[in-house]
Formats: sequence, structure tokens, C-alpha cells
Amino acid sequence: MHSEFWHERWETGRIGFHQQQVNPFLNTYWSQLQSCGKGRVLVPLCGKSLDMLWLREQGHEVTGVELNELACQAFWDEQSITANTQQEGEFTAREKDGLRILCGDFFALPDAKFEAFDWVYDRAALIAFPQQMRKRYARVMTDKLPSGVGMLLITLEFEGLEGPPFSVPESEVRALYGERFEIEKLAAEEGVGRDERAEVETVYILRDREDRE
Repeated sequence: MHSEFWHERWETGRIGFHQQQVNPFLNTYWSQLQSCGKGRVLVPLCGKSLDMLWLREQGHEVTGVELNELACQAFWDEQSITANTQQEGEFTAREKDGLRILCGDFFALPDAKFEAFDWVYDRAALIAFPQQMRKRYARVMTDKLPSGVGMLLITLEFEGLEGPPFSVPESEVRALYGERFEIEKLAAEEGVGRDERAEVETVYILRDREDRE
């Protein structure tokens, strides 16, 4: 998907992917990933997600990365938070009390930024990309994240290729991430998605393999 697609979605308010509440899977399963106290969490393609607030309330330092400026500013405006703003290379960074959002192209994020994270929460990133871009995105994650990192990943599965969001079956998750991560499937919940289509929302925990050099 080209950046213009997402800018147009935000400018016209076509943001059905935005959830008005904290994702219930995050509340249920995060504790199975986070077992070593507080840490630093990356939320790729974060939009204005309330999940970032929930993670911050658990005591984590949270960094979201979002392409669209309207989405970045809307998060702070809707929470009535005045963030500190500065330019960091190609990104506009807004930060307040351990919560920051970097506005810019995720694929332009410098390698050094990835070294800061202990965990990743991905509800909306992998499923936002068509197949070839999913491969590119997963390579970034597997190549640049530091040793010991863990990930809570939520995907969708449904018939057909139309998206976004796109259907990402378990076999593809394992193909993309299995070389680096041990993958545990935690839940698969049937539901009704766009245009009344049947879909399955699936939750995985990805743990870095201990023998990774």
C-alpha cells in the first residue's frame, strides 16, 4: 500500500480499523509475554490506538510509529495531553510521561531505534500490508530487533484477498517469523468482519530463540 492510501483514509475519516476501546486480547494475553517487570514496547503502525495508553498504564515506556500526521496529533488531542514535540531526522516525535509517537514512514526508522525495545505489540501492522510488503516488514522486524525481544501479534484470517486488512494465515506467520522466533498460538476467535464476512482473529506470542547469535 502506498502512503497516499493511508493519508486519504485518515483525511476522509475512513478508519474502520481504529478500535474505540482497548483490544481485549491485549488485556488477556499481555501478561503471558511480559514476565520480567517493566520495559520498552514498540507499537508499529499505531494510529491513535488506545492500546498505547493501556500499555503505559502497566508501567511500560511505549513508542508508537505512525505514518499519518492527523492520526499522530489526534491521539494527543483526544486524550487532552500536551506533548513535547521535536524533530528526530525524518520523524516528528511527540512525547509525554513515557509515551511517545514517532510520525513518519516505519521503513525509514533508523536501525538504532530498534535496539531500544524489549517487546513489540502488533495488532494492526502485519495485516495492513499486502503480501510482498508483509515480507519486507517482517524482515525489518527479524533483522533489526535486539536479542531477547518478544512480540504479541494479532492477525485476521478470512476467505479472499481483498484488504486492508489482509488475511494472514498461521502458515504465513510461521514462514515469516519462524526462523528467529518460537511461535505459540494462544487463541483463535471467530467473528464477523467487514461486509458481514466470517473471519478469525488469532493471537500469537513470539519469543526470541535462546540460541540466536
